[in-house]
Amino acid sequence: MKLNRIWSLLLILVMFVSSCALLEPEDDNHSTLQRVYDDPEFAEGLLLRAYAFIPTNDYNWDEVATDDAVTNNKFSSYMRMATGEWTALYNPQNLWDNCNRSILSVNQFLDVVEEVPWKWTDETLNDLYVRRLTGEAYALRGLMKYFLLRNHAGVGENGELLGIPEYNEFLQTQEDFSKPRANFAQSVQSAYADLDKSLEYLPMDYGDVSDGNIPAGFGGVSLDNYNTVFGNNTLQRMTGRHAKAIKARLALLAASPAFNLENNTSLWENAANYTAELLNEIGGVSGLDPKGHIFYLKEQVDEAKLTSGDRQDLQEILWRRPIYNNNARESVNFPPSIYGDGEINPSQNLVDAFPMANGYPIDNPNSGYDPSNPYSGRDPRLSLYIVYDGSTMRGNTINTGVGAGDDAIGALENSTRTGYYMKKMLREDVNVDPSSSSSQEHFNTHIRYTELFLNYAEAANEAWGPNGSGAHGYSAKDIIAAIRNRAGIEQPDSYLESVSDQGAMRQLIRNERRLELCFESFRFWDLRRWKADLTVPARGIRISGNTYTPFNVEDRVYNNEYMHYGPIPNREIVKFGLIQNKGWN
Repeated sequence: MKLNRIWSLLLILVMFVSSCALLEPEDDNHSTLQRVYDDPEFAEGLLLRAYAFIPTNDYNWDEVATDDAVTNNKFSSYMRMATGEWTALYNPQNLWDNCNRSILSVNQFLDVVEEVPWKWTDETLNDLYVRRLTGEAYALRGLMKYFLLRNHAGVGENGELLGIPEYNEFLQTQEDFSKPRANFAQSVQSAYADLDKSLEYLPMDYGDVSDGNIPAGFGGVSLDNYNTVFGNNTLQRMTGRHAKAIKARLALLAASPAFNLENNTSLWENAANYTAELLNEIGGVSGLDPKGHIFYLKEQVDEAKLTSGDRQDLQEILWRRPIYNNNARESVNFPPSIYGDGEINPSQNLVDAFPMANGYPIDNPNSGYDPSNPYSGRDPRLSLYIVYDGSTMRGNTINTGVGAGDDAIGALENSTRTGYYMKKMLREDVNVDPSSSSSQEHFNTHIRYTELFLNYAEAANEAWGPNGSGAHGYSAKDIIAAIRNRAGIEQPDSYLESVSDQGAMRQLIRNERRLELCFESFRFWDLRRWKADLTVPARGIRISGNTYTPFNVEDRVYNNEYMHYGPIPNREIVKFGLIQNKGWN
């Protein structure tokens, strides 16, 4: 019996040891970091992850948090922010997380890019892939630093103008993340350094080229190899042109009143000069796309498909996302009578910003504006961008007056709150009727040339005045004249000709920017970098018969003392001891 017990114990021990061995984890199918060094597609995933976090991959429609619009979506985070809930704990404009995730992915990619067998059978091709991907990585890091500065830089509680912590290597421990915020100027220089570094690697544009047209800087590269690595299959990824445009954007931010506390004129000159580098390559003022202000309509979307490249396929678009087919924008924003949710409602403030067709502001005695017939004789952009009472859309007349049906102000939950509906960015050849719906092609833009023209006008006016042109041969006034002429303002533009001082030109440039870039997510941060009044209520119009009565739709509950800068997320302050921007305690 004793012997049997011993054998039983030995058997149990053997079974226990065997089970332990079975439970011990062995190599499985889970990918590890080692796969990065063996699999080019897996390695490139690090870089593609960084692309996925680009804030302009889609429009965020944050105009509803400004004086340009409201929303009828009661659950809108931007409505909550604009009406008093914006804090360091609740921040719908937080880019800290995603931009830093992107930067960390870039840093990890830069650590491995030269060790990955991109083309192990051809060393020359392999080196070209390393070159392109390295350049993209540096450009992406510079882009993310720009957005971090735009959204989170500001005057700290210590009274210093602060930027962001500098993460230029892959971080793994909490100690690694505990870097203090650099000052703003240092952060700007760090972003410039990344963008300049990318230019050492990248061509200005991607796209297949013919023999003899290989770009400068690629001497000795064969045509086949160049087109394989930098050709049509690479379109819409970061190029040298994109890096230059981001640098110009950053320069404008750094020159703006919120970040240029001493109004250093040389910063405005930098912004004008960096932007002119790009505009000069398309012929300066003559390069303004005559249809650039309607880039979202069928003809322009179709034109974007005709030829290859980012810049070459559509003169207005410097960098865009791929074309896609759906009806989401229209479904969300068409008026209720044509089966939309009517979600974004332009404000009376924005409508009033459109001048008359003769170019005069509506409050100018020479304008000819008639308050009892307010939409007659207006700047043609008004009817292009906004649906007002009596407008037609998809062949339907849209009536927004009191008691005028489903589209009337306040008639339904998805009716307008202001008396207006958004029209810009929408295609009327889309049908969202559930019984016969159809989609059409759209694209999202990262950077338009019209933005760059407006950036130049703003910077040139501050640097050299309305008529100064630096070394470029065209002035702020020349740019605004071309934009207003394209819009359909009657010529000669007497109002523009009457503007001669820097302050009046500043207001005109800002107003033109408001009109040309409306509903493209600029207004929120433009107001802040200008240190403008953030508390102007969003107004609407109540129409009863021939009576037009303006009224306040929604207050803007911001603090002009500190909300020109966005907050650092509160948890980052707690975890890493960062200095918070002043006022965001």
